[in-house]
Amino acid sequence: MLRYPRSVVCVLAAVCASTPAAAQQTPDSLVVRYREAATRIIQTALADSSAHARLGRLVDTFGPRFSGSTNLEQAIDWMLAEMRTDGLGNVHTEPVKVPHWIRGEESAQLVSPRRANLPMLGLGGSVGTPKKGITAELLVVSSFDELTAKEAEARGKIVLFDAPFTDYGHTVLYRRNGAVAAARAGAVAALIRTVAPYSIRSPHTGSTQYDDSTARIPIAALTLEDAMMLHRMQDRGDRVVLTLRMEAQTLPDADSRNIIAELIGSEYPDQVIVMGGHIDSWDVGQGAMDDGGGIVAAWEAVHLLKRLGFTPRRTIRVVGWTNEENGLRGGRAYRDAQSAGELSKTVMAFESDNGPFRPRGVGFTGSDAARAILQRVVPLLAPLAADTVFPQGGEADIGPLIEQGVPGMSLLTVGDRYFWYHHSQGDTLDKVDPAELARCVAVMAIMAYVVADLPEPLPR
Repeated sequence: MLRYPRSVVCVLAAVCASTPAAAQQTPDSLVVRYREAATRIIQTALADSSAHARLGRLVDTFGPRFSGSTNLEQAIDWMLAEMRTDGLGNVHTEPVKVPHWIRGEESAQLVSPRRANLPMLGLGGSVGTPKKGITAELLVVSSFDELTAKEAEARGKIVLFDAPFTDYGHTVLYRRNGAVAAARAGAVAALIRTVAPYSIRSPHTGSTQYDDSTARIPIAALTLEDAMMLHRMQDRGDRVVLTLRMEAQTLPDADSRNIIAELIGSEYPDQVIVMGGHIDSWDVGQGAMDDGGGIVAAWEAVHLLKRLGFTPRRTIRVVGWTNEENGLRGGRAYRDAQSAGELSKTVMAFESDNGPFRPRGVGFTGSDAARAILQRVVPLLAPLAADTVFPQGGEADIGPLIEQGVPGMSLLTVGDRYFWYHHSQGDTLDKVDPAELARCVAVMAIMAYVVADLPEPLPR
């Protein structure tokens, strides 16, 4: 057990200070009905470090959990055993075929104007280089438009996209589409400035895409620092030459599994609130932040409700989706395993995949009527300063359910440093604060419990 800082003690004191006077100031019937339960959930979640300890067991024991790896399957086996020990119901897995990409040995070396080894990470799904590698002159551009303008210069070269980080949604396009754009210009390989706003010379990986109309060329990420250095060299008129070596290959699809466990409802057990995160990670770091903390928060939320003896009217189902990182196969397989009748009885899907940092509220995608109900529920999160319903509750794994009309909710956190470590060797346990993870557990437990216990399901 850890000693929490004064700020957490203050939160506990605020929760304990709930009085009849406070109830008169917040007369909404939902808040009155669930205030005591919410208070107990917050007190219990913040009183110990069990979620962080469990996350530590997961990431330290199994390390990165990439699709197709032994690490992932062993982590799933461990999680199943732990869920059964927790006393959760209907603990099982459902099969999922997942992509099986292997990184192999890889390197990037600056040959001219001087020799230096450059930290790099191949992008997921990339093809490899010939065994001797690719040695070619470098062309650095800042955007797709600049590459189009300099297309005549790109043929036979390695193209580096030195695109500064603006926001993830825009900058990630260079990771996804860089190989195709460079190949269309006649390049023999592509590199990107790593998709991150900050670096201590650490590259970040992530998925790339190919287009069947163009040649498939290798693509990798360099660090922010090295991308900017190479750009400066080019601007000075230096002839910049690199050697890129990558053993990357894609094997036939592998067998994996989604993990499922339930807190079975007392009155409407066939009506389900789905809540979870993804169990897989990239093949670097530990996947503690993305998304070990997310799946552990959801799992611990359900475990906490069971420990407290709270059984809602409807079933709360915790799901550890597989293969979010490089295929989204787990989310689609879960949707496809549900009949039309089961999907119609899925009351809400709730995912945590924004980093297990201090929660600031929830995102929601659904009907105005459902949003109005949630606006009445979130004041229960006021002691955690997370009492806001934001737009857009979609996340990757629940996206297929939202497409079928299921209301979607996401846990939103203060992730100002999330992309410092995202998809890199730096995604390790020390980036996750025990007290912040405990707050995430409390938010997920309260929102899932109340929605699962309402007299009527959320309207679609």
